[in-house]
Amino acid sequence: MKFQVIFSHGQESGPVGTKILALSKVAESHGMDVDSIDYTDLKDPETRVQRLVDKVHAAPTAPTILVGSSMGAYVSLVAAEVLQPAGVFLMAPALYLPGWKHQEYTRDVRHVSIVHGWLDELIPPDNAIRYAREAQCDLHVIEADHRLSGQVEALEALFDDFLQKVSGR
Repeated sequence: MKFQVIFSHGQESGPVGTKILALSKVAESHGMDVDSIDYTDLKDPETRVQRLVDKVHAAPTAPTILVGSSMGAYVSLVAAEVLQPAGVFLMAPALYLPGWKHQEYTRDVRHVSIVHGWLDELIPPDNAIRYAREAQCDLHVIEADHRLSGQVEALEALFDDFLQKVSGR
């Protein structure tokens, strides 16, 4: 079965950032199609959620795996409630932030994996731990800041393991 992997970047990032490029290669090595949505014209996370939902609904070709970083992780997880993806891979997820519309998140996705940095200066690791506990999903807390700088190889290995689990290989 062929999967489609859709990346959602963070608030201050773009669709061809370092993490997305590295993880795209991992997905492609599994024979998966890859797409990275450009949200740079949208600041509101809820509008980004709608763009992601519309994109997937416009061309439903294969089971979807959502991947997001920071605000993109929030976007991916909120959209997952509607899209029911095969899996969601979250990096430094911007969850439980004051003023953001969604404060509760789906637990109905079979495969969810979170990677968060202990040294994250923007989103406390406790937020990721809280969701992981509620969803009973995989959580990897590593020595890194919010951007997960210097941990691209670790992200690639964790993503590779995640894709193997989701695809049943």
